[in-house]
Order: sequence, then C-alpha cells, then structure tokens
Amino acid sequence: MRTSAYAWSLALAVQNKDLPRFAIVSEKPQLKRFLIGISAAWVILALLWGWYFWRDLGSDSGRLREAVAAAEEQRTAVEKENARLKQELAIAQRADFISRSANTRIQESLADKEEQIAGLKADLDFYERLVGSGGRRQGLNVHDAEFVAGDAGAWQYTITLTQNINRGGMSTGRMQFAIEGVSGGKLKTLAWSELVQAVDAQGQSFSFRYFQALQGTVMLPPGFSPQRVKVSLKGAFGASEQSFNWKQVKAMPADAPARIQ
Repeated sequence: MRTSAYAWSLALAVQNKDLPRFAIVSEKPQLKRFLIGISAAWVILALLWGWYFWRDLGSDSGRLREAVAAAEEQRTAVEKENARLKQELAIAQRADFISRSANTRIQESLADKEEQIAGLKADLDFYERLVGSGGRRQGLNVHDAEFVAGDAGAWQYTITLTQNINRGGMSTGRMQFAIEGVSGGKLKTLAWSELVQAVDAQGQSFSFRYFQALQGTVMLPPGFSPQRVKVSLKGAFGASEQSFNWKQVKAMPADAPARIQ
C-alpha cells in the first residue's frame, strides 16, 4: 500500500516536470502610470499651496508689524503733543492768574493812591484855610471829630482843633465832650466824667499854634445808642461849645473811623 502511493507521487512529479511555467503580468500599464502621475500632481499641489500659505502669512505678519509700529509711533507723537498742550495751558493759566493778581494789586494801589491824594488835597485845603491869606479867619474851632468802635464798649476818639486868627500865638485850654443818646427808651446824657470813668476829670488839655488833634478812649454803657456829641472848649479866650450829629458807626471796623460832623 505504501509502495503504490509512492509510485503515484513519482508519476505525478514526472508528469508536471514537462508542463510550461506561467508569470502574472499586468494587462493595463497605462492605468498604473496615470495613478502615479495623479499622486505626484497632488503632492506638487500640496507643496505649492503650503508655500503660498506660508509666504502670505509671512507677508501679512510683516505688514501687521509695520502697522503696529506706525500706530505706536503715532501714539507717542500724540502723547507728546498732548503733554505740550497741557504745559502751554498751565503756562497760560498761570499767566492769566498772575495778570489778574497784578491787575487787582494795581487797582488796589490806585484806590489807595486816590484816597491818599484826596486826603492830601483835604489837608492842603485845611492848611490853606489856616495859614493862607485868602482863607476865612476863624478863632478856636472844633474842625473835626472822629470815633472808632473798639472792644467791650470802648470808643477811640480824635478831636481836631484849629484857629487862624491869632497868627503866631498859642491857643491853650481844656477840651471835654458829652454824648447824648437813648438808653432803655429814655434820653440820656453821658458827661465827660462818665465817659472817661473818672469823677474829677478836668478835661483834656491842648496847646497849639494852628491846629492840634486830641486823642483818647471813652466807654459807652451797654444798650446806649449815641445820637449827638457836644464838645466844650475852655481857656484864656473864654468858653465855646459845638455839637455834632452821631452817624451810624457800630458796624464799621476799627481801622475805618466814623467821621462825626
């Protein structure tokens, strides 16, 4: 049995030895080349697309950087211009403040000078009346009376006396005054002794050739409203009395005397 099988195998081998050999060959070489060409074309297109993309991206990035640099430069220029305008504004405001301050000082100075000129003119007229040949001759006279409100009912007074009849002669004597007013709804007169708070007050002495300003302080009681001042002069020439209306002086500051005439 084993011998017959072996013989059968040998017979098949001898038979197949004389058979021709076959090779598998593609019957469509053009299709293969077409597919290869298509693949190569896709690769080339992909490379070209990538190159154009990166070139455009690099170009856009460069333009963007240039735009950013230009904007930064413009911002810096605007900030410098803004700082310059602010500085010019501050200088202009400072100059305007200085100008207004200088103008205010000049106006105040002019007002002071005008007041001084008016006072000098009044003094000149006063002196001309006293010593000038054309002035009216007048004996001992109370030329002016000024009262300035102080603290706690105190009043500072200035009584100016003049004369131009006795040229070169001396006028001597004593001055005192009384103040008439209203207190508690009733008329009341404050004598010199009550005003200076001295029972035996003799009056304020004076001695001058043409004029003299007598100054001092008197006290007015609370609730007393002054209405009139009576100034009395006594001396070798005799005695005289002059009355002055009291103007509203309570609200005036201490450096602004109230003139009573």
